[in-house]
Amino acid sequence: MTAEPITAHSSRWPVPPQDGYTVDDLFTLPELPPHAELLDGSLVFLSPRRFFHSCMIDLLMYGLRGSAPRELKAVREMTVVLDRRNGPEPDISVVRADAITGPELTRFEAADVLLAVEVVSPGSEARDRDAKPQKYAAAGIPNFWLVDMTGTDRHPVVRVYEPDPLSKAYALTGIHHDRLKTGVPFPIDIDITLDALDRL
Repeated sequence: MTAEPITAHSSRWPVPPQDGYTVDDLFTLPELPPHAELLDGSLVFLSPRRFFHSCMIDLLMYGLRGSAPRELKAVREMTVVLDRRNGPEPDISVVRADAITGPELTRFEAADVLLAVEVVSPGSEARDRDAKPQKYAAAGIPNFWLVDMTGTDRHPVVRVYEPDPLSKAYALTGIHHDRLKTGVPFPIDIDITLDALDRL
């Protein structure tokens, strides 16, 4: 018996089209890594997540699902189609329940999203703080939250934004350190302390 030679696994990334990728490409290109996003026609591959990132998503999902009315659903890490060249993947989205058409669903349209949430990661700070909020606001998503750590104890902070009707950009409406309490897109009251994260 002879052993087959060991060959190195070769992966060849697709060459982007001259005008960039489209959202359709995002779902048809073979062997893309999990959680790939499309921003301005460019594919973005997400770096490994921090433990804080995962726990914060869990904490917010638990709070949102516990208080959302029946006609709305909180979902995590699903592509939102903003336009032909932009398909970001918010960490959390609150969507209209009737937009969920079945278990094979891979994306939501921006018109079905009432809230997009981004938890800042070291490898995606510029996208989370600048590029994505601008695109969410331009697409008409009425609420945006930016979640980060602050202070020497690195506790969570959630910044809540709504669109300014004049500028069509998001305006900061609240900064929450211990308790996230807001009335939009529905009444929400979530403990976001370090103790709440530790209890997960």
